[in-house]
Amino acid sequence: MFKTARGAFAVLVLACTLILAGPLTAAAPTAKPEDVGLSTERLKRVAELVQRHITAGSFSGAVTLVARNGRVAYHEAQGVMDLETKKPMVKDGIFRMMSMTKPVIGVAILMMMEEGKVRLQDPVSKFIPEWKNMVVGMPLPAAPGARGGGAAPAAGRAGGPPEPRFYTVPIEREIQVRDLLTHTSGVVSGPISQFANRAAAAGPKETLADYVPRLGKVPVEFQPGTRWAYSAAAGFDILSRIVEVASGMPIDRFVKQRIFDPLEMKDTSYIVPNGNPRLVKLYTRGADGLRPQQDPNFMNGVYFSGGGGLVSTAPDYAQFALMLVNGGELNGVRLLSPRLVELMGSVFAPDTLPGRPKGESYGLSVRVVNDPVARNSFLSEGSFGWSGAFGTHFWVDRKEKLIAIAMTQTSNQEFLRDFENMVMQAVVGSSAPRSTGTN
Repeated sequence: MFKTARGAFAVLVLACTLILAGPLTAAAPTAKPEDVGLSTERLKRVAELVQRHITAGSFSGAVTLVARNGRVAYHEAQGVMDLETKKPMVKDGIFRMMSMTKPVIGVAILMMMEEGKVRLQDPVSKFIPEWKNMVVGMPLPAAPGARGGGAAPAAGRAGGPPEPRFYTVPIEREIQVRDLLTHTSGVVSGPISQFANRAAAAGPKETLADYVPRLGKVPVEFQPGTRWAYSAAAGFDILSRIVEVASGMPIDRFVKQRIFDPLEMKDTSYIVPNGNPRLVKLYTRGADGLRPQQDPNFMNGVYFSGGGGLVSTAPDYAQFALMLVNGGELNGVRLLSPRLVELMGSVFAPDTLPGRPKGESYGLSVRVVNDPVARNSFLSEGSFGWSGAFGTHFWVDRKEKLIAIAMTQTSNQEFLRDFENMVMQAVVGSSAPRSTGTN
């Protein structure tokens, strides 16, 4: 009786200790690399790659994670979070995700599609009436004295490039949801539209509902669907507003209730947790090395940018990626049907479309590797994912049942490509689970 009571007391103490230690977060189960067809010895090359870049001053530190068959086989933190304090990087460091926000918004749109509230071919004006009767900006010839309707002054800002001279023509068809998801809309994706957007840009206290209708008066860069050009923020800000209209919920609440909470992504949010000891310091690289950088103005807790507003951790984002590699479901919670995940990673904007690099097409909010040889990549055909401007990167490989994540806070494209190759050269066995029993 006494032993039973003492045991119960020990369990209670342990439970209280865990609660006081901090919030419990869902984490994917772990495995030895060899148990999921990866090589421990070859995965060391990932750490060596990261260390070379830290030594070279590419970034202060990094967190890398690789999972296969639903289990994390590699998860390392290297370097420091802050060059001044020399605080070591932690595996659950909080990073500014920037454009890795876009696939999250892509999933939100796909969820609305599954509910019949949004269609790929829906015009934006169905949700935002101000998006009717748009125009396309057409550059004027550079010859002196050239004139045209809507031409901008030739003189630019002091020290900056000259302002583009352009005229406008009617849009041939309305911009559709599909155009926004695939960066084929022409919305704020080139010199003319970026210049024109200055007058419409969101103020410090404005929301998506304030800005997006006004954006409908900004000329687009080209006729929709005719080429690929990256819309760094505006395109997915518009998609976020469409989710708000279709669902009746603000986008920050939608992604929390419908994506982050079900996947137990406890550290993923639109609010930069200033003061949190796990927030990794942001740096930019210059001729004199790494220098601290301020957060973008839109990360203000009011404007929830679908183009790049989220913060997250490698373990959190792994939950999101594992949901995708598993066909839309994780730990008994289904966010999407397998068919919609397949559609997300399908080729919508082929690598033959002007603006796309060879071997790399574009799906619904993600790049899609359609020809690894043409891309000079070790990635499997059909792998999909995206990156963030401050050095975050992920991809999903449904053939190999593998996901990989790299997070830094200083962009280095060479590192990200090498990271892909270092992960894939460590794949040495089948993606089928290793048998643990006998016949």
